[in-house]
Amino acid sequence: MYQLYYDHAARSKDDILSGLTVAFALVPEAVAFAFVAGVNPLVGLYGAFLMGIVTSLVGGRPGMISGATGSMAVVMVALVSLHGVEYLFATMVLTGLLQIAFGGAKFGKYIRMVPYPVMIGFVNGLAIVIFLAQMEQFKSIGSDGIMHWLSGSAMFIMLALVGLTMAIMYFLPKITRALPAGLAAIITISLIVIFGGLETKSVGDIADISGGFPLFHMPSVPFTLETVWIILPFAFILAGVGLIESLLTMTVVDEMTASRGQGNRVSIGQGLGNTINGFFGGMGGCAMIGQTMINVSSGGLRNLSGIAAALFLLFFIMFGSDLIALVPVAALVGLMFMVVIGTFEWGTFNLLNKVPKEDTFVVILVATVTVFTDLATAVIIGVIASALVFSWKQARHIYTIREDQADGSRIYRLHGPLFFASTHRFSTLFDPSNDPDTVFIDFAMSRVADHSAIDALDHLAERYKKEGKKLHLTHLSPECHSLLTTAADLVEINMSEDPNYHVADNKLA
Repeated sequence: MYQLYYDHAARSKDDILSGLTVAFALVPEAVAFAFVAGVNPLVGLYGAFLMGIVTSLVGGRPGMISGATGSMAVVMVALVSLHGVEYLFATMVLTGLLQIAFGGAKFGKYIRMVPYPVMIGFVNGLAIVIFLAQMEQFKSIGSDGIMHWLSGSAMFIMLALVGLTMAIMYFLPKITRALPAGLAAIITISLIVIFGGLETKSVGDIADISGGFPLFHMPSVPFTLETVWIILPFAFILAGVGLIESLLTMTVVDEMTASRGQGNRVSIGQGLGNTINGFFGGMGGCAMIGQTMINVSSGGLRNLSGIAAALFLLFFIMFGSDLIALVPVAALVGLMFMVVIGTFEWGTFNLLNKVPKEDTFVVILVATVTVFTDLATAVIIGVIASALVFSWKQARHIYTIREDQADGSRIYRLHGPLFFASTHRFSTLFDPSNDPDTVFIDFAMSRVADHSAIDALDHLAERYKKEGKKLHLTHLSPECHSLLTTAADLVEINMSEDPNYHVADNKLA
């Protein structure tokens, strides 16, 4: 009994301290993404708080942190610049409803269909994006109003503090895990800068984060059909981007913790969080792989860690803005650099010569597209590329075994799937001009998968018909027979032997 209580208290302490660490890292991220979207920093901070608290309470994957994200901010910027922030709030309401519908329809399970090379490309691409985002902190506005790289002592102090932060986070866990390494690093670096009188950029130099509790706010947009047509395209894109990043982040956490999240529940939680954001003046968001990595590595494995992170962030906004303003940006940059190191799949380099070249290509493709465009585009392109690679490989596996019979007929026993990618090779396996007068094609070891395959059978039948020869197709399913035109009269159907499967065809849809 006492042991159980002690274990529960120990885990709760880990979750709360991990949440505090995450909250420190959420502040500059939320502010930065608010700037990207073209909205007030408080809109980003409210978005991070509301997403964090709602998803953790309602439908979040334990250990996963949600908040304002760059992947969604780059979509919002066009909407805000054209129509204003009120349209953003209305869009977030619709975005959330679409995500709730997605989860309610139980479509979250389809994230399991994302190939592993796409997953590797996803995490590698995001690691690079997180790294590049930190480069802006090594710049400052010059007297000419243009951003320049830090130089001289300013750059030296920044690099030294970043390096010290990373060193603390690396070595402290080897000594003790009583305090999350990220939190210890932030506190240590802050004390060094404050009491050492070092001149370096702090959170307060980025933006003023002071504010009150987010209040209910009905989006001030006309309730007309024109408004719907304006926000609908953005809502679909934002819903897709948010779901893809959230569900893939869930999969990463699954692998890290050897457990399994619920994709549909995560989708509903993300949707509810975005809908509430629209009514409380937040910019919305989705799961954040960087903060999630900080949380899990710091021991935050339950929903309590996400709740704690959100509540600490709200505390910073309402009461602790002056204190948070003193935190050196260098400490947060070092924290995110360690996230980059932990996120990137370094084993990718060892696999380059061990996995098929096609898989390596997909990994590099997804990572590159993630860096230069956005996550949703990268994953969609990666899945399509993987599907095409798979189709190409399967198309090469179709072949026939030829058997000549005593009565002068010939049997082709077809092996491998017949579908759109293998139809060309299928047509080269037969020689109507030199075959005997009676030919059998046995489909017992094959499967006709789509309408392209049906069309290939019709074309082959036409070739034999022109040669004045008899072609017999055996072991085809009744569905295949019903879709054939030229070859329809050539099929021998034996209901006791022929397979019974459906062909993917519009006529059967």
